[in-house]
Amino acid sequence: MTDASRLHFEIDGLSCAGCAGRAGRALANVPGVTEADVNFATRTAQVTASGATPMQMAEALKAAGYPARTETVTLEVSEMSCASCAGRVETALKSAPGVLDAAVNFAAGTATVHALAGTVSSAELARAANEAGYPARPADTGAPNTDRQAEEAARALRRTLIAGALTLPVFLVEMGGHLIPGVHHWVNQTVGQELSWTLQFVLATLVLVWPGREFYTKGVPALLRGAPEMNSLVALGATAAWSFSTVALFAPALLPDGTRAVYFEAAAVIVTLILLGRWLEARARGQAGAAIRRLIGLQPKTARVERDGGFTDVPLDAVVPGDAILVRPGEKFPVDGEVIKGASYVDESMISGEPVPVAKDAGDTVIGGTVNGEGAVTFRATRVGRDTMLSQIVAEVSQAQGARLPIQSLADRVVAVFVPIVIAIAVLTVGAWLTFGPDPALGLALVAGVSVLIIACPCAMGLATPTSIMVGTGRAAELGVLFRKGDALQRLDEARVVAFDKTGTLTEGRPRLHRVELADGVARDDVLRMVAAAEAQSEHPIARAIVEAAEEDGLSLPDADEVRAIGGHGLSALVDGRSLMIGAARLMAREGIAIDALRAAADEVAHKGQTPVFVAIDGQAAALLAVADRVKPSARAALDALRAEGLKLAMVTGDTRATAEAIAGELGIDHVEAEVLPADKRRAVQAMRERFGPVAFVGDGINDAPALAEAETGIAVGTGTDVAIEAADVVLMSGDLSGVATARHVSRRTMRNIRQNLFWAFAYNAALIPVAAGVLYPVSGILLSPMLAAGAMALSSVFVVTNALRLRRLDTVEQEDRARPEALRPAPAE
Repeated sequence: MTDASRLHFEIDGLSCAGCAGRAGRALANVPGVTEADVNFATRTAQVTASGATPMQMAEALKAAGYPARTETVTLEVSEMSCASCAGRVETALKSAPGVLDAAVNFAAGTATVHALAGTVSSAELARAANEAGYPARPADTGAPNTDRQAEEAARALRRTLIAGALTLPVFLVEMGGHLIPGVHHWVNQTVGQELSWTLQFVLATLVLVWPGREFYTKGVPALLRGAPEMNSLVALGATAAWSFSTVALFAPALLPDGTRAVYFEAAAVIVTLILLGRWLEARARGQAGAAIRRLIGLQPKTARVERDGGFTDVPLDAVVPGDAILVRPGEKFPVDGEVIKGASYVDESMISGEPVPVAKDAGDTVIGGTVNGEGAVTFRATRVGRDTMLSQIVAEVSQAQGARLPIQSLADRVVAVFVPIVIAIAVLTVGAWLTFGPDPALGLALVAGVSVLIIACPCAMGLATPTSIMVGTGRAAELGVLFRKGDALQRLDEARVVAFDKTGTLTEGRPRLHRVELADGVARDDVLRMVAAAEAQSEHPIARAIVEAAEEDGLSLPDADEVRAIGGHGLSALVDGRSLMIGAARLMAREGIAIDALRAAADEVAHKGQTPVFVAIDGQAAALLAVADRVKPSARAALDALRAEGLKLAMVTGDTRATAEAIAGELGIDHVEAEVLPADKRRAVQAMRERFGPVAFVGDGINDAPALAEAETGIAVGTGTDVAIEAADVVLMSGDLSGVATARHVSRRTMRNIRQNLFWAFAYNAALIPVAAGVLYPVSGILLSPMLAAGAMALSSVFVVTNALRLRRLDTVEQEDRARPEALRPAPAE
């Protein structure tokens, strides 16, 4: 890693938000690391580094007690003829991102690669060997493709069941004696108190050292390093209860008179309930990532590829660009490509959110994961592996889910010092009870101290933001809205004005020539063919409209020379030996060309919402072309939905003020920035920010990129240019503007969910830690049991994750509005 690069990998051993903070600091301290972010909810790290190796990062995490998850990939490598070949393959593999080590066996023709889990795929490793000149493919190891979160949940369930089975007898005997006095007498008369306590000691000890051992193997080393975390609190609390009870059982003389009692059931129940909470949390977190798994599941495992004159099924990893692939009716397209034979309708709703199937014919592009209709189609693969649109969507969503929002900063600061503060409070609690408490003060002090340790829960604070982000961004992707940057969720919620580019964003981007107004002595066909010849070299939508009009009239286009684009004004060219100027009125003004004869026609055109294009030949005004672009059908409803949320609506366009005002009036737009040059769109965004507040800008073209980057939130229409999409924070997978309203809706609901989670996490700890310490005891005689504390602590994290899972029910604004009672629907704008 010599150049600055970004790695995204998984980490083990994170049991609370404090762990995530310490792991992040360990990574940040590695020389060469410029940015490190550890996400507790996903158990992943995102690291930007220049000069730091993956091995250094792995060693830093291991020393901190949070080892990076690693994976081993085996490749079959061919065409190695000597040990030097093996060395070259090894070097190529080691240079791949995230690789810790690589060993090539020349005799066996295999390579074994150890890498940080999640950083590099087997296909990418094979590609690295291929690029070094040695064909390679992933070896078929027969290992099942297990789901990590499902494994984690299953492991937690096993531990919970074992702990529950061992704890139940202890709980029934001890608590049954408290609730039903007859049980206590029966146990003493049949088994005896000493034997009963001994059996409780055995069972409780088994709970701590068997299913509960992870609290000690992780918590105690962290405590010894001076960096205690959640496992440390549980280990301290359970051990305190167990130790006091063990002394009471085997060395009662060490205790003051009247304080002999056992709390084995508290130690066992604490571990069992917290294990139960972790299982529920792991299961819920697995559901939080369901959207990503559904996206990944859209891609089939095999492809029917042409080989040796026939089609045969091959694993998806074996597909390479250029392969011809057959897709039968009802099957999914395995990778991205271009149709070379056949025609069909394709369901792209899982990618774009558009419900209507799209017609595909020879030359059209297809997207991996979409579903073929009733026709058989053969297409040529163009993008495979992580280059496909589906893989990029998954990668973008995964990266967004790992983002750290500004709203999380307070929680992060609290979590960083939370556990040491809780330990200090527990120590002070014990001291206060021993000093001021009634007899038996030692027993009461133990109960209060253990309850403080157990009830404190930094996990809820750590999960509050990332879990909601995971669910919200995943659901948004299913609705056709791709949050490329997770912090865009918060910035879009804070936006006060949404500004739209006009052409291709509010309009369809397919303008038509509606009118040609001529100066005296000028022929229509002559003007049109000359203008079309000059515009044929431009990609601008208005240029295409003029060229299409000339082609429809059957005009033959002459050659155009010296074609020069004049940014924000138009263009100039030399056609048939004559000088042409084509563009807006400001171009004519700049060149000193009088347009008085065409002024009235230009005003009339502009007031109809059409764009006037002036043509000057040899320095004289020759014609006025009226070009109009239809407003998108979805535009009005989308803008109405945004207005209903109290947002200001604006439009930024290079068109004349009259044309812009006509379209703004049709759509109910509040503020118009007209006649704006492409270079000035950024300043227009800055001006709106000063006037209205945070800005969200929606655009689709190359000239929108500066405005998209300047705005607090840049939203790119997915049918736009790659430059616009790269500059944006949010991408609408289709051209439907209802996606803007959906993005805002997801943003608001997700941020509301995050605030609810943070409030719960802080309120829970602020309210219950004092209760656990015993502040209610002087006035009510109530002292919280450590078992109840453990139950509350376990449920606090489950509550946060479950609340976040409600975001899975989010729908588009249109769908939710339909489901709402009519009386509660917002009235449409007049």
